[in-house]
Amino acid sequence: MADPSSYRPSPGQIPDSPGVYKFRDEHRRVIYVGKAKNLRQRVANYFQDLANLHPRTRTMVTTAASVEWTVVSTEVEALQLEYTWIKEFDPRFNVKYRDDKSYPYLAVTLNEEFPRVQVMRGAKKKGVRYFGPYGHAWAIRETVDLMLRVFPVRTCSAGVFKNAARTGRPCLLGYIDKCSAPCVGRVTPEEHRELAEDFCDFMAGRTGTYIRRLEKDMMQAAEEMEYERAARLRDDAEALKRAMEKSAVVLADATDADLIAVAEDELEAALQIFHVRGGRVRGQRGWVTDKVEAVDTSGLVEHALQQLYGEERGDAVPKEVLVPALPEDTEAVSQWLADRRGSQVSLRIPQRGDKKDLMATVQRNAQQALGLHKTKRASDLTTRSRALEEIAEALGLDTAPLRIECYDISHLQGDDVVASMVVFEDGLARKSEYRRFQIKGFEGQDDVRSMHEVIGRRFKRYLQEKERTGEWEEPQEPAPGAAGPAAPGATGSTPGGTGPVPAPVLTAASPADEIEPREDDGRPKRFAYPPQLVVVDGGQPQVAAAKRALDELGIDDIAVCGLAKRLEEVWLPDDDDPVVLPRSSEGLYLLQRVRDEAHRFAITYQRAKRAKRIRSSPLDDVAGLGETRKQALIKHFGSVKKLRQATIEEICEVPGIGRRTAESVAAALASTAPAAPAVNTATGEIMEEDDGGAS
Repeated sequence: MADPSSYRPSPGQIPDSPGVYKFRDEHRRVIYVGKAKNLRQRVANYFQDLANLHPRTRTMVTTAASVEWTVVSTEVEALQLEYTWIKEFDPRFNVKYRDDKSYPYLAVTLNEEFPRVQVMRGAKKKGVRYFGPYGHAWAIRETVDLMLRVFPVRTCSAGVFKNAARTGRPCLLGYIDKCSAPCVGRVTPEEHRELAEDFCDFMAGRTGTYIRRLEKDMMQAAEEMEYERAARLRDDAEALKRAMEKSAVVLADATDADLIAVAEDELEAALQIFHVRGGRVRGQRGWVTDKVEAVDTSGLVEHALQQLYGEERGDAVPKEVLVPALPEDTEAVSQWLADRRGSQVSLRIPQRGDKKDLMATVQRNAQQALGLHKTKRASDLTTRSRALEEIAEALGLDTAPLRIECYDISHLQGDDVVASMVVFEDGLARKSEYRRFQIKGFEGQDDVRSMHEVIGRRFKRYLQEKERTGEWEEPQEPAPGAAGPAAPGATGSTPGGTGPVPAPVLTAASPADEIEPREDDGRPKRFAYPPQLVVVDGGQPQVAAAKRALDELGIDDIAVCGLAKRLEEVWLPDDDDPVVLPRSSEGLYLLQRVRDEAHRFAITYQRAKRAKRIRSSPLDDVAGLGETRKQALIKHFGSVKKLRQATIEEICEVPGIGRRTAESVAAALASTAPAAPAVNTATGEIMEEDDGGAS
């Protein structure tokens, strides 16, 4: 590991002009490429105190052994040079998107004497016109089959074309009029190229001209009583319409635009692009990348734009590019795109209307792509086994943790404090074992105390199940002066270490904590199986609280660790320094996935509780008052405030409300103090309460 100060250039050496810089390792390999408006300010940032750097940046500067830079005249040139160097050197610490599949394109080889329509994959070739990408090759073939009725362009390979020219006999498509048969001279090279260019124009979105022309020719043929020709033209027009219907209209103003969305977590990011031409989605692509450098959403967007348009020219760069976040130097990126297109390009975030709605669809696709990528990665048995082994090695466990439980606390400013427990067995989520907790021991916000309570309650239930099933033997009374053997999990030590203490006395539990009934086969339903590893969402304080809860119950055979979200550090009890797993570690990926699932499960429960509390009403506490009669009361009086002011006799006037129920309603409302009146902060006016049933 290199010391960055050993190769730090003096401030006077670095120019303050735009440029591109490269970090090299001890073997002179380029490991990172970046650009800057001001090289002096940007490069100097890498040589500050290592503790202030992002962990990924810290790893990069300690891996590097030298830094060099190239001055350019404009920020646009810096953007282009950065892209060129990233492509040339493939630096390990730069974000590089990788296609999750090889997308097929509909290609027209305009660089040949007789252009050919075909499916193409891989790198784009000069002189070939591309449309797409498409999700499946069969979608391209269906579209081409419909369009060959109107634009009978060659689709055969070079070998078939030469053989037909040698024998003077066209292939089957030539006989059924789905190819103009230039191989046997039915059309001249110029006429065939015109067909190919018309095909490209139609695919590019200029569809109305050709359909109107076919319909006009059809009407003229009908007037001249050439009914067979009119029917053929009618079928051609219908074929083109069916080809258009394969891509639905998403933007009514016939916009040409690319929409880019990003879904990301701490380690990876997924990117989705929808190519819209003529208001229709003509193609879709998806990329996934590891976040090997400290980069935010705007940085991910900038890298995507470089990779997407770095090799493109002309119409391949659309007039409009819609993104979820603008790059740091929006003006330079926009100018770079405009230079590649040859005209102005609008780079912006959609704010309203159809474009914003379509962006939401692209964003959902990105989220699904990231989830699918993680699912595929997690479902690999070999990968899961390696992840569990890495966790065991990093935490010093004797065996791989086949059952992992993770706990997370969730609340909103101290209200509706809840906790979640998620279970992973063999590296896969076991959702039937998930549990939710309400914090009961105290009021307010204290994540550490909440974690202690939840861990204590969960493993108290575990001990109850062991006692119920007879797996836990009571410790024998030791002889005077002798230390008797302790049953596993039955005894422990006091926090001060003064000696053995008896196992906790299991008193009658509250209804929420009663032992669950058992399944028909005799297996306990809940909390019966101990994990090999307990993971808590948090750092040292949360880990210490979880370990203290286990110690108080006399449980010493379950490992505990915490995963701190900010730097993805793994904390162990009684350790002052965290365990830092490599960013590429499958073990870290699994721990992160477990932690994120616990967070999702906790926050979902917390939001549901908050929504239920907001919708609550003092009428909910009236015994025997159902939803129908509650609605009848609110409808009759207009609000809870007016109902609170009504007499028992007035309440009895509501259909279905008897005197006893009316008295219960009046008592319930009287015991509930009305909320403080709302005040208009602009005018100081006290607003009238009209809660419509919520209080």
